[in-house]
Amino acid sequence: MPEIQVTVVAADSKAERTVATGTKAWELFADSPEVIAARVDEVLRDLSHELADGSVVEGVAIDSADGRDILRHSTAHVLAQAVQDLFPDARLGIGPPVENGFYYDFDVETPFVPEDLARIETRMRKIVKEGQKFSRRAVSDAEALDELADEPYKIELIGLKGSGHAEGAAEGASVEVGAGELTIYDNLDRRGERAWKDLCRGPHLPTTKRIPAFKLMRSAAAYWRGDEKNKQLQRIYGTAWESKEALEEHLHRIEEAERRDHRKLGRDLDLFSFPDELGSGLAVFHPKGGVIKRVMEDYVRQRHIDEGFQYVGTPHITKEGLFHTSGHLPYFEDTMFPPMEMEGARYFLKAMNCPMHNLIYRSRGRSYRELPLRLFEFGTVYRFEKSGVVHGLTRVRGLTQDDSHSYCMPEQAADEVKHLLGFVLGLLRDFGLDDFYLELSTKDESKDKFMGSDEQWESATRILEEAAAETGLELVPDPGGAAFYGPKISVQARDAIGRTWQMSTIQYDFNQPAGFDLEYQSADGSRQQPVMIHSAKFGSLERFYGVLVEHYAGAFPPWLAPVQVQGIPIAERHNDYLYDVAKRLQAAGIRVEVDDSDDRMQKKIRNAQLQKVPFMLIAGDDDMASGAVSFRYRDGHQENGVPVEEAIARVAEAIATRAQV
Repeated sequence: MPEIQVTVVAADSKAERTVATGTKAWELFADSPEVIAARVDEVLRDLSHELADGSVVEGVAIDSADGRDILRHSTAHVLAQAVQDLFPDARLGIGPPVENGFYYDFDVETPFVPEDLARIETRMRKIVKEGQKFSRRAVSDAEALDELADEPYKIELIGLKGSGHAEGAAEGASVEVGAGELTIYDNLDRRGERAWKDLCRGPHLPTTKRIPAFKLMRSAAAYWRGDEKNKQLQRIYGTAWESKEALEEHLHRIEEAERRDHRKLGRDLDLFSFPDELGSGLAVFHPKGGVIKRVMEDYVRQRHIDEGFQYVGTPHITKEGLFHTSGHLPYFEDTMFPPMEMEGARYFLKAMNCPMHNLIYRSRGRSYRELPLRLFEFGTVYRFEKSGVVHGLTRVRGLTQDDSHSYCMPEQAADEVKHLLGFVLGLLRDFGLDDFYLELSTKDESKDKFMGSDEQWESATRILEEAAAETGLELVPDPGGAAFYGPKISVQARDAIGRTWQMSTIQYDFNQPAGFDLEYQSADGSRQQPVMIHSAKFGSLERFYGVLVEHYAGAFPPWLAPVQVQGIPIAERHNDYLYDVAKRLQAAGIRVEVDDSDDRMQKKIRNAQLQKVPFMLIAGDDDMASGAVSFRYRDGHQENGVPVEEAIARVAEAIATRAQV
């Protein structure tokens, strides 16, 4: 039998192998049950793919990123098959893998209810147990149109493929229709007969039995291809994992995330709200929430001053010409609130602060001796986020940035970036976020998306990359993710349950100084153009706030807690004593409340625990007699007979050291 040569790639090795012509990828990995697909010449393929001479082949494990995507997409197909088994009139939309799961869209007459999902999941388990084979076959456009004549949404996708627009048709549409040949996957039963089929470019698992663990999560309405002008379909979300243990861990993370949801905690702890009268994505902070907000602002304001920044202030509205000068309007107008017509001019609510800081810089002549010139403000900006993405404090339409801009000579830029990066990382650690990595966003090949020369981009990118490398942190590339005016470093922080949040940013800008004709007089008397470096330490105060609520599950460290001490009198006769203690705490700058309600002591303790107060000072007859209190911690640990002065000192030390208690 004729033979061919292939290269098998493993984690740390490559090996040349001679195999028979017609060998399938699965034959190379028969002893590796975790392999569910193959990467052949850098293209993901089914294990049934026939290898060619010279192929470079790498196994794809089910617990890898690509492996999970294939598992989830295959599970989405099982979901669609189950739906059409139970609801024969259901028409198919698309069913891609997404982060931590998958979904499939259906056109059905009646929206799905929880009881439907239970039935569908039961049917899916039967399909999985049957071990149906995923079988790929190439078809012509005409054949696909004929076979899928009863599926109008698939017909539309085939038409989009023919017009060259399939990749942008919808999220996941490229999973259904590739740019080249069309393929249909048949689900074959044990007799080899077709049980179901779907238009898809794959790859898939070998059989449904390779789906170890899955669960349907919920259903929701979704517009076809994400366009509100199109018909509203029903979307079923699910999740699938490489083991039952991994699924259980994921479900536990979801449960923990729900417990920490800042929107719920914001209500329960009376921190903030989103009144309908104001509009979507516009928050108000209540007194207790306002304490946290003020502490955050006071901290970051003083840190900026300590780091050499000067505090400035700018208005919320400007004539549109300013954003033409800065270059923002062509790129950002679709995310800005509509303009207002006044006195023959158009005005915009500002969506960014940097153009106004440029006007401050330009207000008088500047010398090289002033540089770096560092300007900072709490600037509230407004961005018209679509209603579908507005989410509590983490995605709002009115947000406050601790926005700063450093104007420096080009030769100072590298040191300034390092200075800013050190500032950012120190701030995150002070707030209890100490697990992070960096992301470097650069330009891609898009010609109309970025301003400036290739040389400017290369120089700026190198400066950011070198500064990031000095931190010793992981640096992840993000090609194409830069702002139009220059590359940026983003700090990606992991919270207490391992979720990643984009926090602070540092952006290099060589375009706005040119647009605003910013200059400084150099040592030789010539006029030179400065470099501008944007940085936001919180990023958005609202978003940072929401992340902190979830990171701490509302149990803030004492220095951030709105109420740091709760006084709990055992009986009414102990009220005055604890009010005197409270005055001494207040004199030491400690935030304290006394619960003088008619509730029993245990109810008062329970209320303080529900409000996640760090410390409770309990007083009864013996405490009054000895000038002491019972000192109770948030975790329930309690020490009796603690002298008042010692109790005050303990609280003050915990606040001063930003202790996590």
